[in-house]
Amino acid sequence: MRICMVGSGYVGLVSGASFADFGHDVVCVDKDELKIARLRAGEIPIYEPGLDTLVEENVASGRLTFSSDIATAVARSEVVFVAVGTPSRRGDGHADLSYVYAASREIAGAIEGFTVVVTKSTVPVGTGDEVERIIRETNPEADFAVVSNPEFLREGAAIDDFRRPDRIVIGTEDERAREVMSQVYRPLSLNQAPLVFTSRRASELIKYAANGFLAMKVAFINEIADLCEQVGANVQDVARGIGFDKRIGPKFLNAGPGYGGSCFPKDTLALAKTAQDAGTPVRLIETTVAINDQRKRAMARKVVAACGGDIRGKTIAVLGIAFKPNTDDIREAPALSIVQALQDNGARVRIYDPEGMKHAASVLDDVAFTQSPYECAEAAEALVIVTEWNMFRALDFERLRGIMAAPVLVDLRNIYRREEVARHGFAYSCVGRPDEEIHSEKPQRQSAA
Repeated sequence: MRICMVGSGYVGLVSGASFADFGHDVVCVDKDELKIARLRAGEIPIYEPGLDTLVEENVASGRLTFSSDIATAVARSEVVFVAVGTPSRRGDGHADLSYVYAASREIAGAIEGFTVVVTKSTVPVGTGDEVERIIRETNPEADFAVVSNPEFLREGAAIDDFRRPDRIVIGTEDERAREVMSQVYRPLSLNQAPLVFTSRRASELIKYAANGFLAMKVAFINEIADLCEQVGANVQDVARGIGFDKRIGPKFLNAGPGYGGSCFPKDTLALAKTAQDAGTPVRLIETTVAINDQRKRAMARKVVAACGGDIRGKTIAVLGIAFKPNTDDIREAPALSIVQALQDNGARVRIYDPEGMKHAASVLDDVAFTQSPYECAEAAEALVIVTEWNMFRALDFERLRGIMAAPVLVDLRNIYRREEVARHGFAYSCVGRPDEEIHSEKPQRQSAA
């Protein structure tokens, strides 16, 4: 099928390249002409494992092209996906839909023949209704249907998620649109990926509900981790024990510095605001947002405590600035808040991240960016692991001991064992794993007298 992807950011580029790989004829459109020029030259503006090869192969095959001419791209297409940004709106936290609505007006003026317009962007309930109104008002003669088709791509694993989805949610009551979308996703349905057809409004809410629930799991296990530290339990044991329950599952139960990225922070906030406007507040989500916001600076306090309660004038080495490994995305990354809090406490901060530093340089002031974990750790009085990149999982502690001013490791991702680090003379602080089990003291021997 002929597909137009409006928006060539993370979702648009991964989805467009993947559709082309299925055999569809795809054009990715973006208003940023510099971005289009870079894509045509083979430069990928985001870091996602395997994406450069996927784009290269499908451009070479002729199935994937790039353009800044939205009118021509829409006119030739049977399906037009809207994959533009929906960031949190300044001031009130609602999703900013201005890019979605602007794209809808441009699409409306270029429609030729029956066209399925699909909102791939994460949008609040009722957005599809407004998109339909805009298109009909702009072009009363247009023959079209508006469909909701939310994405469920994890950064760092997006291509595999697209190829092997848990489900494909399609919101429409239009039979023609249903048939078209079935053809779009036919290669995946042949692999028995379930196509879940719902109403448009249910589809829009599914994405927010899914992200809200997963964010709650993260906030829940982080609070359990705090409890574990106080009562002498190991949060990893607790998470494993409850994760075996099929009703709960093991994913998103890794205690740490809180969630970040392009989805959970803005989607939980938008869901909370939508529910408030509807007069049915989702208090669990509101609490989740508050817990996560507080979590990040709490992790900075853990660093301060590990350094004896005062870090003024001390050099702190931070490993990881991206919100998760295998991405260069620093949006709402916990490390940003942690670094700011460390600086507020008077520390000098050095950073190393294999992919995220190029973006961090534009949002962080007065930090030193380094070229390796060891350069980062040199003369530092604490080493803090914030993002669990694989390269941080086998650090040479003998080497670190020789170059650091003080052997202190603060492991906010629990990737090391305390005894392993202690063998090299390091003081070790982690999340939800206390120094010792406070209830395991041996009973005192009675006197023979």
